[in-house]
This record gives sequence, C-alpha cells and structure tokens, in this order.
Amino acid sequence: MPRILFLAPHRLNRSPSQRYRFEQYIPFLEQHNFHCHLSYIISEKDDTIFYSEGNTFKKFWILIKAILHRIKDTFSYNSYDIVFVQREAIMIGSSYFEKRIKGSRAKYIFDFDDSIWLMDTSDGNKRYEWLKNPEKTIRNIRYADMVFAGNGYLANYARSCNVHVKIIPTTINTDFHKPVPKRNDKVIIGWIGSHTTIKHFEYALEFLAIIKKKYPQIEIRVVGDAEYVNESLNIKGIAWSSTTEVEMINSFSIGIMPLPDDEWAKGKCGLKGLSYMACEVPTIMSPVGVNTEIIQHGKNGFLASTTDEWMACLSQLIENPELRETIGKAGRQTVLEKYSVLSQQQNYLNAFKEVLEQK
Repeated sequence: MPRILFLAPHRLNRSPSQRYRFEQYIPFLEQHNFHCHLSYIISEKDDTIFYSEGNTFKKFWILIKAILHRIKDTFSYNSYDIVFVQREAIMIGSSYFEKRIKGSRAKYIFDFDDSIWLMDTSDGNKRYEWLKNPEKTIRNIRYADMVFAGNGYLANYARSCNVHVKIIPTTINTDFHKPVPKRNDKVIIGWIGSHTTIKHFEYALEFLAIIKKKYPQIEIRVVGDAEYVNESLNIKGIAWSSTTEVEMINSFSIGIMPLPDDEWAKGKCGLKGLSYMACEVPTIMSPVGVNTEIIQHGKNGFLASTTDEWMACLSQLIENPELRETIGKAGRQTVLEKYSVLSQQQNYLNAFKEVLEQK
C-alpha cells in the first residue's frame, strides 16, 4: 500500500487551499489503496495568535515549534512513498525541508494554487515579511518530482524549471456544495473570503455604492471576516464556518468575485466563483486569469471589469429572477463537468500513480 505524507500548515478542514487542493481527495485515494497522513504545524490553539497583530514572543514560539515539528518529519520521509507539500513546508524563506525530501527515497510532489513567488502577507504579520522569501518557490519546484499547478498561468511558471507539471484545477465537492431553492422576495449580493482577502472585496465598493443607491432594497453580505464593517453600505461581516459555508452561499442571490488585474490575481484559481456556481448562485467575476476560462459571459455567469460593466451585470440579475435561475443552473453544470471532485478525481489519482512510476 503506497504511503503519502501531506505537509501543510493547518489541521484538516481549516484552510480552503488545503481542503480544495488535497483534503477532499483523501477518501478517494484511500479507496484506491493509498495510505494518507497529514502533518500540520499550526495548532487550533495557536491559530488565532499567529494571524493576529502583535504577540511577537508567542509567534516566535509557534515558529520554533513548527521548525521542530518539521525536523521530526524529516526522519519519517524514507517510510513514505510520496511526500506532498502544499505551497511550502515551513512559513519562512527556507527550502531546507523540501530539499531533504529530494534527498530521501520518497517521491516529492509540490502543489500550489496562487502566485506564491510574490510577496503577499497577512496584515497581522506585515512586520515579519523579512522572514519570508517568495523566491524559494522556484527552488521548491525545481526539487519536485512532479508539480501540481492550479491553472495554466501557474503551470507556465513552473515549467520554466520542471518538465513534470500537471494542471490540477481547484475543484468543488458538489455533494457538499449543493443548491437549495432561492428566495426571490429579497436580493442579496454576497462575497465570501477571509480577513486576508477582504482587500479584494473592497475593489467592489465603488460599484456597490452606486448599485445600493439605485436599488436601496438590496442587501450586501460579506462572509469570512467577522471584523469587517462598512456602515454606509450597512455591512457587518459574518464569520466563516465550514458548517455554515454552504448555507451562507445559498442565501446569496448573486455572488461576486472582484479582483485587481495584477500578477498575484492572475494566479488565483477561481475558487470563490466556483463555490457560488456549485450552489447555483449566478456569479460575476473580474476577467482576470482563469476566470476567463471558467465563465462564458452571459451563459454560465458574467465577467465585469469597469464600474459600468459591473452595474450592467448586477442590474440585469437584480431585475430578472428568471435570469438568475438560468445562469445559476448553467454555472453548476460547468462545475459538475470541469471543476468538481468527481470530474477530476481520476486525473488526480493517475498523477500519483505516474509519479510512483518515475525512474
């Protein structure tokens, strides 16, 4: 029975990146005789401390514990057939642990779903940016026996130094993200994310202010940052929870995914929009990166760049509940066919088998 060691920052069901990139495939891998083990370095107790402002001494101790944990992991590499690193083995600018995998008997798979070679640090840890080294990404890719990239943009970056690159799209478990009948008596424009991505929601503030003035009856809902407040738009952020995520998305009449047109955003894998679409929530995305591959404008969703384009798309959907239903159903069908766990799980399994067969 082949054994896989997954190295990632967080415990199960804590991080969207982990959940959508490998955690939801673990049952399928185990059904096909792979033994899977996750080694994570940020405990539930340490989680809040690590991503908050201040607490310098406590954060330093969390980092020391993480390094010690990863040192312990190195002694087990040879007992695994594959070591899978999601984004990075440790949150500082060292590739030491990835290099140790390369020197072991285990095959090394490196997985990434963002432009992580660029600096993007949470607000609570800006002062510690000097500890990070985004350029280590290219070393981690170079060491790998196989690279899983979330989209073509990321894959092209990886292919600059590794020929063994697979595009593995970020996928949705459509048995979990399921639609429910939508209300038509109230229109709710929704966004779901986290405290680290709330800055992307704020790209929507200009057109949301105009749309709220045009349609004062609508509600704007932000899920993922409980501290977020915008009094002028009557927004009070709602905390994200895995147990309420699907319920929250299904409460949306329209889902939005605004993004800047920059190098970081081009590496995004469309997860936010895909989660709306899976729940038959009509979706509007910025035409950045893979979003232009996911969305066929006017058929399974909408693409909007300028304020006028956002206004036009939102106005159509606000005024036409039948259009919301049609676009929503087409969006879920797209997810089922191309971006669901079911549509990709065999490709995922085949990639693991292929890396084992490499000489």
